[in-house]
Amino acid sequence: MFTGLGTAMITPFDQETNVDYNSLRSFVEYQLDNGVDSLIVLGTTGEAPAIEEDEREKIVNTVIEVVNKKVPVIVGTGTNNVNHVLKNNKMAESAGADGLLIVTPYYNKSTQKGLVEYFKYISERTTLPIIMYNVPSRTGMNIIPETAVSIHENCKNVIGVKEASGNIAQIGELFSIKPDSLKVFSGNDDQVLPIMSLGGDGLISVASNVAPRPFVELTHSILNNDLEKARKLNNQFMKLNKLLFKEVNPIPVKYAVSLLGLCENVVRLPLVKASQETEKLLKEEMERLNLL
Repeated sequence: MFTGLGTAMITPFDQETNVDYNSLRSFVEYQLDNGVDSLIVLGTTGEAPAIEEDEREKIVNTVIEVVNKKVPVIVGTGTNNVNHVLKNNKMAESAGADGLLIVTPYYNKSTQKGLVEYFKYISERTTLPIIMYNVPSRTGMNIIPETAVSIHENCKNVIGVKEASGNIAQIGELFSIKPDSLKVFSGNDDQVLPIMSLGGDGLISVASNVAPRPFVELTHSILNNDLEKARKLNNQFMKLNKLLFKEVNPIPVKYAVSLLGLCENVVRLPLVKASQETEKLLKEEMERLNLL
């Protein structure tokens, strides 16, 4: 799919909370100009649960048009309704997406056996490669290492996993049992160094919405075994990583991107704008990092 840095993109809205397609185009150009290796559309950071069906299709088409095959475009299509997932997959296929990011079902949680059957059912009904998305803090459902390997072995087009469990011991166990063909992407900016040092292929990043170039450099430094540079960059941006999750993602990152003039500071309910304290801390840190 890709190695290095994939940005988990925001979805820009105007002051009336309509999708701002002009800002979306500008934001994609900004990411491409800063050398990202992939773009992930309509994931958690893109407020996917709050996006209408007609908006979803137009957002995906807009991103793919602007990217124009310069980098892979991966579309978040996961829900907790398998038929909705299949419908979203068909839309992504028709638009010309390069891959799918599919989260584990939420609320109607599955067993581990159910997860294998779920991904198998979906994978048999799409031609696109799939990245599993493991984010228990959002879904209440964890993909354990043995299950991730089983899904990969039973589904020829499930090629990777975005690991956002936050459990480094579990992720280390996954590396110890997985085949080389199963790719692992860090789903947490603050864990990219340990996960990629274990053998991970890249990072699906929130922070690269704000600072794409440094996170390209960070991931590529690890891939090139330049750990001295990687450690320096990792330490330099750790505070920003933490501040971007001081409130529920993507609340802080929307404000941070708005400071760059690339979107309005607007989120859709049930999300609300960041507190004044969070905004103050973020602005100060972005100034310290010379991002403003």
